[in-house]
Amino acid sequence: MKRTVSVGNAVLGGGKIAVQSMTTEKTGDAEKSVAQILRLEQAGCDIVRVAVLDEEDARAIARVKEKTTAPIVADIHFSPRLAVLAIESGADKIRINPGNIGGEKEISLVADCLKAHKIPVRVGSNTGSIEKRFLQRYGRSAKALVESALYNVSVLEKKGVNDIVVSVKASDVPLTVEAYSMLAERCPYPLHLGVTEAGTEQMGIVKSSIGIGSLLLRGIGDTVRVSLTSDPVKEVYAAHRILRACGLERDYVEVVSCPTCGRCMYDSLGLAERVNERVANVKKALKIAVMGCVVNGPGEAKDCDLGIAGGKEYCIILQRGKEAERVNAAQAEQVFFERLERLLHEE
Repeated sequence: MKRTVSVGNAVLGGGKIAVQSMTTEKTGDAEKSVAQILRLEQAGCDIVRVAVLDEEDARAIARVKEKTTAPIVADIHFSPRLAVLAIESGADKIRINPGNIGGEKEISLVADCLKAHKIPVRVGSNTGSIEKRFLQRYGRSAKALVESALYNVSVLEKKGVNDIVVSVKASDVPLTVEAYSMLAERCPYPLHLGVTEAGTEQMGIVKSSIGIGSLLLRGIGDTVRVSLTSDPVKEVYAAHRILRACGLERDYVEVVSCPTCGRCMYDSLGLAERVNERVANVKKALKIAVMGCVVNGPGEAKDCDLGIAGGKEYCIILQRGKEAERVNAAQAEQVFFERLERLLHEE
């Protein structure tokens, strides 16, 4: 039976996939951290992780939470004292690796604080933090990642901690998929998906889409973080696009568009970009089609709420599968956007 874990107002394991990201500002600079978190919230981020390197960072969590609404996860390594301080400052969840927090006494200290404040913890492994004995036994493999993660889970379970989220990340996509597939068969806790150190924006999105997407399509995963060497807001947009492509997010405006060819006689590429920009943050189930020509466009836009197919002299506007009007190509974009606005605002 899959367990659920509450992280502030987000529930992991209940069916809805939560989107996460991580701030790049120093957490102790509360003003900059708040500004970045508000941008992440606006983009649709459900849970935000912050780095805790010192006391200033840990204490700043309280100030950050006063001005933001997304649950805050404190990312801590090597210091049980900072873990406790972050929890007492209002963190909704912490991310630790018991193996580097300390010995029995230090782990017990953190575990007792987690239980007292009734917040969850994420543990796990990545290819840079596999416990040495598992690395020696299994090498750099899915088996090593899983065994290392489950060992860390068992350490906390022995201390009475049961609100746990688990991850097994690698920068290698096939290894990531293999590890999560193996973990899903043995772990009742919610799984945090991600391809770690995926790279800069373009390649990072490709690797994350393949790794995270293939797991989600098999019903594996409860929360996702797309790791990009870029603005973290782009991580959030990428995560939502992955969810939408997997059919796991319905409340959005889907824009379908053709790749264009030599038959295209109007700026369909530019129009598609402008439509995407307009509906990026709209929470409404609609399908909009921007097609390059009138040969295949009308047929391909039949299942759309609104569509356009262009020609040199005129464009066809389609609404809910039927031709609504033909307009001069020079006026087509204006007419199309007027109809789009009415669709976006109607009940």
